[in-house]
Amino acid sequence: MAAPSVINARVTCGQVLSCVTPCISYAMGRGSEPPPACCSGVSNLNAAANNTADRQATCKCLKQITSTMPALKPDIVAGIPSKCGVDIPYPIASSTDCSK
Repeated sequence: MAAPSVINARVTCGQVLSCVTPCISYAMGRGSEPPPACCSGVSNLNAAANNTADRQATCKCLKQITSTMPALKPDIVAGIPSKCGVDIPYPIASSTDCSK
């Protein structure tokens, strides 16, 4: 049986961007803690990506978003979920293999 395809994902890049937009300023190094709207977005996104296809789609969108914003600090981006108390099943990094 083949793994679910990202084509079956319900989470869109627009939704991902909407959820993480409040995190951008913090991810650029502005502020000591992610704002509440950032954590709310991360939590909502994690809840929406509740199957393999959605998690893969979310991962790919996050990689696209971070690759277009060079001012984002990778170490801060990677730490946002834990700072927000959200456990995600993959690291947020340019090296993450979203197919797994």
